[in-house]
Amino acid sequence: MALPVRTQLKYWGIATAILIVLLWFLGDVLLPFVLGGAVAYFLDPVADRLERLGMSRAMATGTITVAMILIFVIFALAVVPALVRQTSQLIDTAPELFRQLQAFLTTHFPSIMVEGSPVRETLVSIGETIRERGAQLIDAVLTSAMSLLNILLLFVIVPVVAVYMLLDWDNMVARVDSLLPRDHAPVIRRLARDIDKTLAGFIRGMGSVCLILGIYYALALWLVGLNFGLVVGVVAGMLTFIPYVGAIVGGALAIGLALFQFWGEWVWIAAVAGIFFFGQFLEGNFLTPKMVGESVGLHPVWLILALSVFGSIFGFVGMLVAVPLAAALGVVARFLVDQYKDSRLYLGLESDEDQG
Repeated sequence: MALPVRTQLKYWGIATAILIVLLWFLGDVLLPFVLGGAVAYFLDPVADRLERLGMSRAMATGTITVAMILIFVIFALAVVPALVRQTSQLIDTAPELFRQLQAFLTTHFPSIMVEGSPVRETLVSIGETIRERGAQLIDAVLTSAMSLLNILLLFVIVPVVAVYMLLDWDNMVARVDSLLPRDHAPVIRRLARDIDKTLAGFIRGMGSVCLILGIYYALALWLVGLNFGLVVGVVAGMLTFIPYVGAIVGGALAIGLALFQFWGEWVWIAAVAGIFFFGQFLEGNFLTPKMVGESVGLHPVWLILALSVFGSIFGFVGMLVAVPLAAALGVVARFLVDQYKDSRLYLGLESDEDQG
């Protein structure tokens, strides 16, 4: 006999409260496990495909692990040092760039750059703030709670957790399915499939799009010789998950830097702008439709709200779980709307009259 609805709501409410308390108090401890689970979820389709090609689950996991280690080593040796160096140089150079912008505006638009004008003071303030805050940020990253020991533990624990979860992923899903309440199992499975479809479309799809565009922007800007092109490419790639934001922010940074570096050489400035126009064309017409699909049920505004809310409450771990929770809440909300539209509360007496 099924439990009354009030009792069920009480139990589910207690479980939700326990989850929130765990995230609140154990956020830093759970970080490697959340990251490891995210990596395993991202790579599970690759393992499934290798299994369909004839590999065992263990062999597929081992193959993926070796490939990821090689990619990580190449990335750590070839990209990370250059990225850190360019970021530091950009932070140190920012005040000079703003002084050059100030001189340019003074020469061509003297009316808005008189002594004490808001535009002049704003430019000087922005440049100094970037330099001071940027240095503080780097120092905080290196010396704060994420100490060298914690970083090393993160790099050790996350791969181990990811490998074990990837190896046992199908078994874990089967165990969770066996624990579902029998009365609600079909509905929960349906919701879980919808959530997985949304997450697969967004996290795996948009993650791949961000990676491809980040590499494209970084390499293309490096080929045209733009200073700090690697940093701009990474920033543009990371922000691509919000439609148009990556191209707008990255394009504004790149074109702004190109104006200072290539002033008078309009061909190179046009080349930098063309890189982002082509990247936006590539994303909108090929990458996003192919890898993400037309709709994954995660509106950009809903996503930004989830990142802001969960990030402010639970910190970095909250930002990591924001997308899955936003996807789950979106699916549940659509399910509840469908249930409401089928109920007498929405249909009223007309449904009874139609049946009669």
